[in-house]
Amino acid sequence: MNWVSEISPGELAFTYSALTAIIWARYFAVAGLFYWLLWGRPEEKVRATKLSPVRPTRKIVSFEIQMSLLSSLIYAAPGAIVIEAFKHGGTAIYTEMNGIGDWLWIPVSAFIYLAIHDAYFYWSHRAMHHPKLFRAMHLAHHRSRHPTPWAGFSFHPWESLISAWPLPLATFFIPIHVGTVFFLLIFMTVVSITNHAGWEILPRRMTHGTFGRHVISATHHDVHHTDYSANYGLYFRFWDKLMKTDKGFGKRTAT
Repeated sequence: MNWVSEISPGELAFTYSALTAIIWARYFAVAGLFYWLLWGRPEEKVRATKLSPVRPTRKIVSFEIQMSLLSSLIYAAPGAIVIEAFKHGGTAIYTEMNGIGDWLWIPVSAFIYLAIHDAYFYWSHRAMHHPKLFRAMHLAHHRSRHPTPWAGFSFHPWESLISAWPLPLATFFIPIHVGTVFFLLIFMTVVSITNHAGWEILPRRMTHGTFGRHVISATHHDVHHTDYSANYGLYFRFWDKLMKTDKGFGKRTAT
């Protein structure tokens, strides 16, 4: 833990500020692109399946963006700590590749991190649907009953605080290549945004085939925004199926 004493408050503050700006830029770039592709063009030009007849209002889009910007301020904090710890040799993040084993470990480590995130998300997400926690933590996200790509980061600060720490903490214990870290950050952003897009961008043969039986897409997650008792997962349908909370693609209401 010697690295803790080597980090200066000024360095940490600079890293936090820079990382916040990067997260905001990434959010606007990815969410903005998908919002324009799916909602900003005539429907006949969109090669995707619309999941709800309800068009998002300016009010709800504005709310999603505001909450997302606030969430980013919180997500940047553990990220900044990890970056500063990495600079001083305090994490399990590595940069060098030595042999075939290191190359084989890249997809394995990526899956481990996704599995950890998926399990933590399922159980924390399900807990936040408890009546005593829902209004205080998770209701803000469910104001988007018909979500848009801007809803991918739209969480109440309490929910952001709870969800921001598991993967940063994992970098102190589970070896992962720095390139895999960057890949996962982009991958997680795209998944969160597309699963809230209000459109299914994947072809039906994927969502209703072998892939869709195990992996969550917009069609699966969209159901959760009107049926709060189902489909709590993030990446995989494993926990939903195991705990009997998987209602598949259900029937999306237009309320």
